[in-house]
Amino acid sequence: MSMPTEIIPIHLLDLAAEHAPYQAELDAAWQATLREAAFIQGPAVGAFAQALGAHLGGAAVVPCANGTDALTLALLSLGLPPGAEVIVPAFTYVATLEAAALLGLRPVLVDVLPDTFNVDPAAVRAALGPRTGAVVAVHLFGQCAEVEELAAICRAAGVALIEDNAQALGATYTFADGSARYAGTVGEVGTTSFFPSKNLGCLGDGGALLTRDAARAARLRQLANHGQRQKYVHELVGLNSRLDTLQAALLLVKLRHLPAAQAARQAHAARYDAALGPLPVLQTPARDPRSTHVFHQYTIKVANGRRDALQAFLRQKGVPTAVYYPLPLHLQPAYAYLDYRAGDFPVAEALCQQVLALPVHPALGAAQQAYIVAVLQEADQL
Repeated sequence: MSMPTEIIPIHLLDLAAEHAPYQAELDAAWQATLREAAFIQGPAVGAFAQALGAHLGGAAVVPCANGTDALTLALLSLGLPPGAEVIVPAFTYVATLEAAALLGLRPVLVDVLPDTFNVDPAAVRAALGPRTGAVVAVHLFGQCAEVEELAAICRAAGVALIEDNAQALGATYTFADGSARYAGTVGEVGTTSFFPSKNLGCLGDGGALLTRDAARAARLRQLANHGQRQKYVHELVGLNSRLDTLQAALLLVKLRHLPAAQAARQAHAARYDAALGPLPVLQTPARDPRSTHVFHQYTIKVANGRRDALQAFLRQKGVPTAVYYPLPLHLQPAYAYLDYRAGDFPVAEALCQQVLALPVHPALGAAQQAYIVAVLQEADQL
């Protein structure tokens, strides 16, 4: 592929360009919320929860302040005793582990699969013990973890399955019987984040919990509201974790445009696959045939220790990239007390040296993507 003669400015995330086609709708929602002046628990919060639940096949949605709070509330709802173990993948964002640690639970880390980057069910099964209270499956980068097998493992062991769905909202998983479920709606509780960079992002912080259990949804709402069902009567120790009305109103707008944004990400990914697949140094994202992929990130693996050099070359050429994540959880200084060592989770450690995320946001233009591909092809010849 020939290099375009003019470099078009490229961003890893371009929210201004993404919002531009429906900016008037966002402005109208903003102004309506200001006029209404019900900034906490206004009507848009309930309306958004209902709309997102319908979008996800009828799940109950409990909005909260952010994705980390969602994970904390999900674990809190289980009523686990102090010191109970929570199995967490070693390759993910720290919030997945952090929520368990903050509650006085003991994170137990396990390795991930080298192709999909999601938690390895065999490693989960091996890590189960008498103190295990929950397994957290992260749907990393936009693709479902192996939730059918994970759910079966958890049922057999009598432990809860929590889904960290911050990066895969809208992805679906097809079970052996042909039925399909949305990511985040299989386990006891699913969690998600509306951080601005997410596929469905607000204009600030936000999060939500997902469940198909009405009783658990009621408990989650109570926990997110200082543990009260009746004002000033606090039956549980809870949090103050709310999605504010303005963010809910903006998310309602963006939810209407989520299918188109998802389709754009998938089209970009397909073009990358076709163009980059033949390059020997790069491995394009693996697809689990049971899961759709909504491409929160388009994450390649770079072989032969060339990742950092490739990233520097791309930066020089005006192509932004990111490494998610440069250090596995078991080597994070804050969690040294867990007594893990380098070499304990070789797949996670290798991925931290190999992964590189390319621009895949919905507003990425065809000429921009062509330029990225041309630069990668040039780099492959170096």
